[in-house]
Amino acid sequence: MHARTGKLFGVAVASAAIMVAGTTVVAQAEPETPTSPIAEPKGPACDATVKAVSSGPGSLAGLQKAQSSVALASIPEISTFSEAVSGQLNPAVNVASVLDNGPYVVFAPTNEAFEKLSPEELETLKTDPVAMTALVYYHMALGILGPDDIEGTFNTQQGKPVKVKGSGGDITVNDAKVVCGGIGADHMRIYMLDTVLDPNNAPDPISPAGTSTTSTTATETTAAETTESSEASETVTVTETTAAEAAAAESTVTSTTATPAG
Repeated sequence: MHARTGKLFGVAVASAAIMVAGTTVVAQAEPETPTSPIAEPKGPACDATVKAVSSGPGSLAGLQKAQSSVALASIPEISTFSEAVSGQLNPAVNVASVLDNGPYVVFAPTNEAFEKLSPEELETLKTDPVAMTALVYYHMALGILGPDDIEGTFNTQQGKPVKVKGSGGDITVNDAKVVCGGIGADHMRIYMLDTVLDPNNAPDPISPAGTSTTSTTATETTAAETTESSEASETVTVTETTAAEAAAAESTVTSTTATPAG
């Protein structure tokens, strides 16, 4: 049972080191208070979830004033993810204080998304702190972006990227569909997903700007050809000089031999 789930959610010791480093960076992040009004969230499930709550902590107005971890706990449809973040699902993993030190974009799988996981996968998350930490951090990325501005590839706190496509009410994150996105909270934007993201199925990282294998190879080949050409030129020069010296020496010998003896 453990071997199977380890393949899905297991991570190497190096990944654990990345996650610890990520925690340190987050703790030092400067909170940014939004200066403009928060736009309403967009997505097919918004009307039946957060927009359906007219008042209280779970309403749009209440969420906008709430601390990040409190906002997550105030949305019933993502209660399982809230439990994962706050140590209720796995007592060894509680990153609520990290989350509260945002700003963060949080990709929060719905309860129905967690129900798609097998019992073995859920058990691994509950008992393996490394797997749970990797999963939680893979659903968090620094920044505050609304549904009209979020398209792109982002490095998560886990270290691997997520790819966001679309805008408004039609957004995907990797292979997951956003059912309601851009839910505003203090230093956080929440995007509710219909599928749990797997860090082991992350897209390829972004290539460094300006790097081209083709151009690099061409440059190296040209340099090599130039060097060979230079060496060949030097060889020819040396050969010509040697031939001239030999001719001069031969002329001297011939002249000496032809001179009559006194």
